[in-house]
Amino acid sequence: MLFPTLEFAIFFFVVFTVAWAIRDRATLHKWLLLTASYVFYGAWDWRFCLLLFTSSAINYAAGRVIESSSAETTRKWTVAIAAAANLSILGFFKYYGFFIEQLADGLERIGLERDLPFLEIILPVGISFFTFQGISYIVDVYRKEIHASRSALDVFLYISFFPQLVAGPIVRAAHFMPQLDRQPQLTRNAFSFGILLVLLGLFKKMVIANYLATLLVDEVFFDPTAYGRIDLLFAVYGYAVQIYCDFSGYSDIAIGIAALLGYRFNANFNQPYRAASVQDFWRRWHISLSQWLRDYLYKPMGGSRGGTLRTYRNLLVTMLLGGLWHGAAWTFIVWGALHGVVLAIERALRNRPAVQEPASAGAAAVTSQVRPANAATRIFNVLLTFHIVCLGWIFFRSADIDSAFSYLSGLVFSTEETMLMTPFLATLIGLSLAAQFTPPDSIARAAGVLERRSMAFTGCILILGIVLIELVSPPGVAPFIYFQF
Repeated sequence: MLFPTLEFAIFFFVVFTVAWAIRDRATLHKWLLLTASYVFYGAWDWRFCLLLFTSSAINYAAGRVIESSSAETTRKWTVAIAAAANLSILGFFKYYGFFIEQLADGLERIGLERDLPFLEIILPVGISFFTFQGISYIVDVYRKEIHASRSALDVFLYISFFPQLVAGPIVRAAHFMPQLDRQPQLTRNAFSFGILLVLLGLFKKMVIANYLATLLVDEVFFDPTAYGRIDLLFAVYGYAVQIYCDFSGYSDIAIGIAALLGYRFNANFNQPYRAASVQDFWRRWHISLSQWLRDYLYKPMGGSRGGTLRTYRNLLVTMLLGGLWHGAAWTFIVWGALHGVVLAIERALRNRPAVQEPASAGAAAVTSQVRPANAATRIFNVLLTFHIVCLGWIFFRSADIDSAFSYLSGLVFSTEETMLMTPFLATLIGLSLAAQFTPPDSIARAAGVLERRSMAFTGCILILGIVLIELVSPPGVAPFIYFQF
């Protein structure tokens, strides 16, 4: 069930109406949201619900054992076994085929070719997201950052809540589960904020991302050797905008829907293409994943506490596994390695001893000279960071490593004429990138203005906005990019 469809609109209208009608009956309200979440997930394939149920049951049971046990050994073994169970489920469905293929190729190269058990495995939608939520729950219980919930209903709802179930954001139990203990409230500000986020997300996905995908990106990445360097260059820029609008658009809709149901999620994107370093980029891009990798992988490995070389190792391993999280392919591994290497280089440059300049007699003169230099340096850093990220996107989007290198070769050596680039696409890309430098709180400000109107008026804005988006968007409803992860 896709967000930008009539099917989902009807589904959400029913859930929204009934949920607010029974909001003062806490248990029934939770059962409604849990049932709605399984209906939403089962719309892809009802068998996925069995997997979601199993994952939720494992994490609920592990949390109860960890909470009730006073023996540290039992607590450690329980969290280890539960985490291994979560990762085994994820590994089987997401990586089994990839590793069997690599094993078969390796055996063939050394003359030990064997018949291996290849299986046709359907990748369950959103398995990476709800697996990471489950792991964060049991680890936080182990760390005593939260108490294990006695209510299986609360844990099952936390892991399966439909707004963020299939493509995030990854919501921490410590942030979401306390909200289940309170009766949800729908203030005018939350209603206005939710409506505006839903409209913004739909516009990003249905208009910007879909136009760039259908008119430029998909064509060029399908066969990069057939296009000139102008098309290749703008297709990379187009994909940078497309994946941002596609994924942040989903996050906007998810956060907006949660707000309309009375729950608050943290922001998942913060204008990432205005970042002046790759480290800054990861503070702004897919924030819930980068924080998860930091708190549950990078820091447990030692973070930056074990010396310079170990810090670089931890950065590289974290980003390699972050790349592999996105999919079982060498392109994702290279993408993660690129980010890890650049993060290590940035850290090395930041840790260089500072050069002491002699004091100047004219503080005002120094100030007038430093400010332009700092502004110019920041502009350079933003442009450099953006192009490093775009280099990574070539590997991320390409079908395989050979296609990625063909793309890079075409950027340098291609002599083909421009075929796809148009003023419309250039304007779409340019305005989308320029929007990265607007005030970050623009939506909050707009919600503050809109909340002074009645909820009926705001509802009319939603309907009118959806109609206009439908009129100007290209035909068809493409799945969100991150559904495959």
